[in-house]
Amino acid sequence: MQDKKAIKGPRLDNQLCFAIYGAAHAFNRAYKPLLEPLGLTYPQYLVMMVLWENDAQSVKAIGERLGLDSGTLSPLLKRLQQAGYVARERSSGDERQVIISLTETGAALQQKAANVMQSIGIATGCTREEIETMRERLHALRRQLAPEE
Repeated sequence: MQDKKAIKGPRLDNQLCFAIYGAAHAFNRAYKPLLEPLGLTYPQYLVMMVLWENDAQSVKAIGERLGLDSGTLSPLLKRLQQAGYVARERSSGDERQVIISLTETGAALQQKAANVMQSIGIATGCTREEIETMRERLHALRRQLAPEE
């Protein structure tokens, strides 16, 4: 019987992808208690952030911004609509396009969510400069791995 410590090859803890995967899960856990009082999941929060930056966007534009396909995005948008945060309406210029707009309630939620980013920043234990550097390195890594996006 071979000694388990003698096995050579890739180790899970040495994999960059596993470190990023674990960090993503840790972020989701950190966001959960901050977003629950707002009635949002993390993916819904991302959609709301896109709309807070620029209201009244097509489903396609939101999906492209977040890197989500319509099969993933449509249920998120439906739940946000049921919560009263967004409205869906066919484009007057192109009936095939659905435009997503913030409701008054959805727009007001931005104020209630103002502390979320600050709370996450504090939870990371990083300085603003460290966060900016890490974010830029991760963007560069994504562009390197998926240049067509």
